[in-house]
Amino acid sequence: MSLLKDIQLSALHLYLTAPYPCSYLEGLEARSQVATPSFLITTPIYSELVRNGFRRSGTFTYRPRCDTCHQCVPVRVAVDDFKPTRSQRRSRKQHSGLNVTLHALKDKTEYFELYRRYQEARHRNGGMDDDSPEQYRNFLLQSHVDTLLVEFRENEALRMVSVVDVLQDGLSAVYTFYDPDIPHSSFGTFNVLWQIELCRKLQLPYLYLGYWIADSRKMAYKANFQPLQGLQDGVWQGILQKEQS
Repeated sequence: MSLLKDIQLSALHLYLTAPYPCSYLEGLEARSQVATPSFLITTPIYSELVRNGFRRSGTFTYRPRCDTCHQCVPVRVAVDDFKPTRSQRRSRKQHSGLNVTLHALKDKTEYFELYRRYQEARHRNGGMDDDSPEQYRNFLLQSHVDTLLVEFRENEALRMVSVVDVLQDGLSAVYTFYDPDIPHSSFGTFNVLWQIELCRKLQLPYLYLGYWIADSRKMAYKANFQPLQGLQDGVWQGILQKEQS
């Protein structure tokens, strides 16, 4: 670590939030440890924070620090060793005709309309299905680090949008939303596969997928991308190894 990065990290302050209802495990309360001030969290600093289990929502950088529960495990895919399963290969083939373009963060009405349809269909009553345009922009379109917005289109129709941070040792999947009304689609799986391939093209060793929770159905898909590493007891180590199909 460079001296400048060391100084910048030492200038950060960490504070605990008040308890709030957990979004993933019903009946539990969560707390977060937040790193501030946000303007100091540049891409090199954020890369170091992600390696230590942090994640961001807009310009808010945090990691779970719950009082009684420790189920949130930061996870990442070791992309050089990743081999898709048979079902993942089918997903890749199914959506191989999508046209993918990379952009800087930008605001479009069609993005927000797709975001609202996705939230309503896939995460109803999850707290984000009634987001205002301002809440949506604060969540996805504000960043102090190197961030890409990725469009996936079928002909001219917008099918999926993904926001991805470019770190020093990998990509960090911030959020993805897609058309929920296409039958038999597997956009989410295709998106992770696409991000793994982008890591390889950029010669970045890891794809960070945020937090995995064993008892959360919403998080179950992350276990399908092996070899998966989790940050446990301060060490990145292999987890959830299972037979590939």
